[in-house]
Amino acid sequence: MTRELFLELFTGLLREMIRIRRFEEKCVELYSATKIRGFLHLCIGEEAVAVGVVGALTEDDAVVSTYREHGHALARGVPMPSIMAEMFGKATGCSGGRGGSMHLFDASRRFYGGNAIVAGGLPVAVGLALADHLTDDRAVTVCLFGDGAFAEGEFHECANLAALWDLPVLFCCENNRYAMGTALAREHAATDLAMRAAAYGMVAWTVDGMDVIAVREATDRALEYVRDSGKPCFLELRTYRFRAHSMYDPDRYRDKSEIETWKKSDPIPALEARLVSDGLMTPAEVERWRAAVEAEVEAEIAAAVEAADAAPLEPVEDLLRHVMTEATGDVVAPAGGRST
Repeated sequence: MTRELFLELFTGLLREMIRIRRFEEKCVELYSATKIRGFLHLCIGEEAVAVGVVGALTEDDAVVSTYREHGHALARGVPMPSIMAEMFGKATGCSGGRGGSMHLFDASRRFYGGNAIVAGGLPVAVGLALADHLTDDRAVTVCLFGDGAFAEGEFHECANLAALWDLPVLFCCENNRYAMGTALAREHAATDLAMRAAAYGMVAWTVDGMDVIAVREATDRALEYVRDSGKPCFLELRTYRFRAHSMYDPDRYRDKSEIETWKKSDPIPALEARLVSDGLMTPAEVERWRAAVEAEVEAEIAAAVEAADAAPLEPVEDLLRHVMTEATGDVVAPAGGRST
């Protein structure tokens, strides 16, 4: 790869991480102002995983995410105004304002959602991969989940089926060392999650999830393996969230010194330093580039907030749309309207 291509790749990854970081920081402000309601889970500190994994995919690949999915959705290309409107509960949101922060969804980009259920996306991912497998498609389904989900029965059932049926799934465990407030060693007797995944006959390895270049290279390698073999693969992405589990979490289960230590591995300044150490940019050039990107991102976020603020709520007469009756599975029609 030429110097120009390396520079384009590195700055593209860095720009996307900055974009995700600033979006989520704005979400904190908006949550405090009660513009965003309900639960809010931030991936601040984990941007290298979102950008390194999702940015490596083709348009034909599928993504299944978790309730901490803002970064995944942005990296997948879901428009920021659509995401912000969803956070506001507005009808123009990517899920029609019905899902909110934890349920971003965009089928046109094969982004099959955040999921409020821990490990709830894993069976969906295996189903999508089975569909692609049956049509001889080279598409890969990437399933992102946390170390807490690894302890759930769904992971083990899905890993077994994916390996048994040779399904094109890339399991990406975003191991931030805490399942809500439970430390990894308090939940897992054996904390090498990649080694345990390999017991299902999958190729599996660990990756420094704070290094976006390492994540991108590992993802490229894993995707190539899955496409060529048709078999599943597992990446354990060792990362760390700088913020609490959610906005409701007092974060009393870990020492502040631990958080500060991990902040020294912040993926954004780490990649800026890499640009300089690899001779791709001078410190002054990085500073000028960063200032320009920050201004662009600030303007993009401001426009998304303005659009979300002005967007309408779903009409009351539409509230029964997409609601299924438990007994028959029929769609309930709104009063005076048609079923959809």
